[in-house]
Amino acid sequence: MRTPAPPPFRDPARPTGARIDDLLARLTPDEKVALLHQYQPPVPRLGLDAFRTGTEALHGVAWLGPATVFPQAIGLATTWNPDLVRAVGAAVGDEVRVFHRKDPAGVGLNVWAPVVNPLRDPRWGRNEEGYAEDPWLTGVVATAYGHGLAGDDPSYLRTAPTLKHFLAYNNETDRCTTSSNLPPRVLHEYELPAFRAPIESGAAVGVMPSYNLVNGRPAHLSPLINDVLRTWTGDDLLVVSDAYAPSNLFGLQQYAPDGATAYAAAVKAGVDSFTQDDTNSSPTIDRLREALECGLLTWADIDTAVRRVLAIRLRLGEFDPPELDPYRGLEPDLVNCPAHRELAQDAARQAIVLLKHECQVLPLSEAVQRVAVIGPLAGALREDWYAGTLPYQITALDGIVERLGRDRVQYCEGVDRVTLRIADSSSYLTVGPDAVLRAGREPGEFDLFDWGGDAFALRSVRNGQHLSVSDDGELVADQPGPNGWEVKQTFRFVQLGGNVLIQHLHSGRYLHVDAEGAISLADQATPFVLDVVVDGAAQAAVIAARADVAIVVAGNHPLVNGRETEDRDSLDLPAAQDRLIRQIHAANARTVLVLSSSYPFAIGWAQQHLPAILWSAHGGQEYGRALADVLFGDHDPAGRLTQTWYDSAADLPDLLDYDIITTDATYLYYRGTPLYPFGHGLSYTSFRYADLRLSTPSIASDGEVRVTFTVTNTGDRPGTEVAQLYTRQQRSRVKQPLRQLRGFRRLSLAPGESADVELTVAATDLGFWDVTRDRHCVESARHSVMAGRSSTDLRLTTTLDVRGERIPPRTLALAATSFDEYCGITLYDESTVSLEPQAWLAFHDVELNSETAVDVTAANRGTGPATIELRLDDPLHGELLGTVRPTGQLMPITGQLVPVTGVHTLYAVFSAADVVLESLTV
Repeated sequence: MRTPAPPPFRDPARPTGARIDDLLARLTPDEKVALLHQYQPPVPRLGLDAFRTGTEALHGVAWLGPATVFPQAIGLATTWNPDLVRAVGAAVGDEVRVFHRKDPAGVGLNVWAPVVNPLRDPRWGRNEEGYAEDPWLTGVVATAYGHGLAGDDPSYLRTAPTLKHFLAYNNETDRCTTSSNLPPRVLHEYELPAFRAPIESGAAVGVMPSYNLVNGRPAHLSPLINDVLRTWTGDDLLVVSDAYAPSNLFGLQQYAPDGATAYAAAVKAGVDSFTQDDTNSSPTIDRLREALECGLLTWADIDTAVRRVLAIRLRLGEFDPPELDPYRGLEPDLVNCPAHRELAQDAARQAIVLLKHECQVLPLSEAVQRVAVIGPLAGALREDWYAGTLPYQITALDGIVERLGRDRVQYCEGVDRVTLRIADSSSYLTVGPDAVLRAGREPGEFDLFDWGGDAFALRSVRNGQHLSVSDDGELVADQPGPNGWEVKQTFRFVQLGGNVLIQHLHSGRYLHVDAEGAISLADQATPFVLDVVVDGAAQAAVIAARADVAIVVAGNHPLVNGRETEDRDSLDLPAAQDRLIRQIHAANARTVLVLSSSYPFAIGWAQQHLPAILWSAHGGQEYGRALADVLFGDHDPAGRLTQTWYDSAADLPDLLDYDIITTDATYLYYRGTPLYPFGHGLSYTSFRYADLRLSTPSIASDGEVRVTFTVTNTGDRPGTEVAQLYTRQQRSRVKQPLRQLRGFRRLSLAPGESADVELTVAATDLGFWDVTRDRHCVESARHSVMAGRSSTDLRLTTTLDVRGERIPPRTLALAATSFDEYCGITLYDESTVSLEPQAWLAFHDVELNSETAVDVTAANRGTGPATIELRLDDPLHGELLGTVRPTGQLMPITGQLVPVTGVHTLYAVFSAADVVLESLTV
């Protein structure tokens, strides 16, 4: 009996498009609609398995049990080593495959990584998820990680990487309702490039829109999804919504009147998969059906989205014989295997940055007799929300003890131990044998952890567990530390005279003791007297004073004061940690500060006083061994900063202001002196840069130049250097970056060894977005070409002439969003809106030819009358050309102009708030 031929969609020899056409034709309408939810049901009659989108794989497999935990994403980027990052991506992808093999329906192969939002502001709560403040470097690292996740097989994907979060998303504060103000140059020069590189290279096959709005429109409805993102690849690009974002469209954002309208708009904008209501797909299916019945969607719209879903599943090998898929046979013991452990250590080692190095305190000699290891992060590792479950922990203390032995290492956590007495009584808070918090005569002692932002954690000395609030509201010490999506283990101490009120941060309620001594959370607070019974800093200083060297390990808890849903207010170290560092240094001048954190801190005092400072992101399971490798000089500190460290939050613009050009933000435009610049990182040796050469002194706008220079290790130790290349356009029609990264090369050099570095720069990369013609432009200009150790430590400079174009004067046909400068303005889709009286837009180089009338498309959405004045060369005192008076609806209004000739700056000046301008045309 002959075996029936498989259907065409299961025939690997057929073209991909034909296979998808066949499968699409076999699906019923109901089956198609069901495929547009995160949890796609099986179709048994066709042999289709269940499929789900969204396995978290940012720096390891998350939420599925023990798996290899690599350094946080920003730590991976700090290695400036794309090959290493690609290897980490491949290891994570392989582990995803193993988990998927164990649970095919529960563990999807569509992975939600990497995150490519440029790290515009270090206060962003999700800072550790990104790679760099530079969009080009972000793209380089994301491409490497994505290629690792996706694999290098020409036919099959290891996993299906999905970029997060499109677009202009760097704030957690009101993230679902704030609108990121994104002028055209910032969009095209800063935000889009980070997404383009991994999509164009095939390193990412999916994109997730962000929660926020951009220029007044929800990111999930952005026309850029179809009009821009999908033009960068010839493959199908799967767009998945962020969790519960679809309901925001008609809920928090009130952008659509109802669910059907919102879902229809999302599908038409390019969203293919709805991450909504967890495993319950019924609401999504009902809304899509309603949209079809109401004519808001057509079946062609549904087919387009389903086709993209099926294309990714096909590339993952689902429809093919298992023996053809090179990733199907991975062994279960691959998870946390020795090779992955070694890779985790290597990644953590290369991610460590030497911020300061004086007095030859480092590297440490293994002959050192006594080392004090101090700090709240010295004896523990912390998991962030998107980390995997640590299979084991090698802490900083562990790594140093492995080197020296327990007898030569003294350890102190350095945190205060306190009691909390109920004011005007002799009763204390205490933890019973059942771990429940109660009032009693015997003082209960707690170790007090300061994580900054007025967030404290209390660990019971009795049982070593942190105070938390159970699901039924009971206060109980039963948690290893702050954890979970809803962190219930942190408190704020509100000063009231000589007493404190203890506020539970998650609920906002206070500790309350009733007449019977029962403790609960309530709106009414009970005052307490906080007594310090052990001064942690003083105790640690005693140990430090007896040591040959003191190592203080400080930083942040990645689930407290800076995490998803919570931005930071400042860049300061937690006050208790800052006090600890100062007291340790006072006790022992040979103090090394080791920072482990998700973000930069303002550590000006430490930079001024301490001889050595190291930083890395939270480094994963092998952090302690990696740190010891660097502390003891087995490996040169190889990490370099991918983000500017500032002296203070006062050096930053408003967190919600996304216009880096106008606000002089990031290393590209910042004019101040940073604490540590972008690209910074020291070495135990020294390097000389010499002989900067260009392959040609001048290139055309479609040409390229080879830049060559020599780096020599001039010290007496082997060292690792990251040689960096920057450019700056010297003259331009527009404000240009002060310097911009164009390439880098990582070098390992023996003492006295030299290496030639050759990097290529294309003229098109030296261009910018010309708002006058709404396109990319390469100007005729001279550029400085600079090589060095960081964005401010530039050792060599030469010049390159680029033969591009001169931007001609504009005519009086202006889109409002094509402004050159602005004040008091926000953007709304293709229009501008005034935020205050005397707000203005400036359009430079407008050629006027005695025009006597202009059509202004505008509206007045305010409560009173308003005008738009057109003035020459100055918004307040410039010659008045004409005035228009917009009314309630957006419509053309003809205004009379005073005839003027010549090239001028034209200002549109708004007399009131809420005046909308879309265009000015003759």
